[in-house]
Amino acid sequence: MDGRLMVDKVTSSDVARRAGVSQSAVSRVFTPGASASATTRNKVMKAAEDLGYRPNTLARAMITGKSRVIGVVVAYLENQFYPMALEYLDRALKERGYHILLFMAKNDDSVGQIVEELMSYQVDGIITASVDMSNDIAKRCDDAGIPVIMFNRGQETGDLAQVTSDNVEGARAVAHFLASAGHKKIAHISGWQDSSTGLERMRGFVEGLKEHDLAPFTVEDGKYNQQEASAIARKLCSVANRPDAIFVGNDHMAFAVMDTLRFELGLSVPNDVSIVGYDDVPIAAWPAYDLTTIRQPINKMVTATVDVLLARIERGAASERIQIPGPLKIRGSARKPKGFTP
Repeated sequence: MDGRLMVDKVTSSDVARRAGVSQSAVSRVFTPGASASATTRNKVMKAAEDLGYRPNTLARAMITGKSRVIGVVVAYLENQFYPMALEYLDRALKERGYHILLFMAKNDDSVGQIVEELMSYQVDGIITASVDMSNDIAKRCDDAGIPVIMFNRGQETGDLAQVTSDNVEGARAVAHFLASAGHKKIAHISGWQDSSTGLERMRGFVEGLKEHDLAPFTVEDGKYNQQEASAIARKLCSVANRPDAIFVGNDHMAFAVMDTLRFELGLSVPNDVSIVGYDDVPIAAWPAYDLTTIRQPINKMVTATVDVLLARIERGAASERIQIPGPLKIRGSARKPKGFTP
């Protein structure tokens, strides 16, 4: 003996013998969605527990061609919306017998490299969150039989499945709200203008103001970055001719804008400048911010994402493009119109 503890690996055959059932019955018990009677399931699970058996997921994937793993690609996690989305995605997929494999990527060529790596892991599908997918990358996935869906990001061209909130109508509601409160100099610190979400929110905002015979005081690209948004707010509001309201492209930036106005420039929110965000992450409701914002319906968005992706994986369903409307949550960071109903 060399002092090491030698343990024989427990197999499904061992479990079958212990439970008094066939090996195929053991396989059905440990295959999500497969049919097995309650009696058989109880026998197999008891035997597996007694023997310390764990099913070999990789081996099953090689046999069945299905890993029951979904690759998730995310650009950044600083924005609280995305950790929340990952938690909900993980929970929803586990309920359907799938697990996630997480990769971080930037909106550059690294996305293609990561997708190639995910394909080598034989994932059954890919969800991209806050990253863009080129048509070439999407085609490679499609050729490999791996469905892709974009979460909270979209494409104007191509046929990729995608689930977003209704960014245009949400931003239009913000414009209507601020204009109805009597604001005349309404600025927009947009999300990244190379992203569909940034462009759609900017478009809805501009169109909404036009309905009130207004134009934006200015539009600046905040790039979904707190430091960038803070610098823009400092530049806009440290002069006499400042905006009287700012629509910020997401809550993550809006918090930085509010902090800059209040603690650096000594301005009152909303008495001097009204602030409205987009997302309605939990911090938005904290008394420190009390942020008026558009709520992204994250539960509905996650449910739709999982439903569409698994329909493509399990039934070969067609791609869908889904937009889900979100309400305006009125709090204390913006002046309220008299008698206004969103």
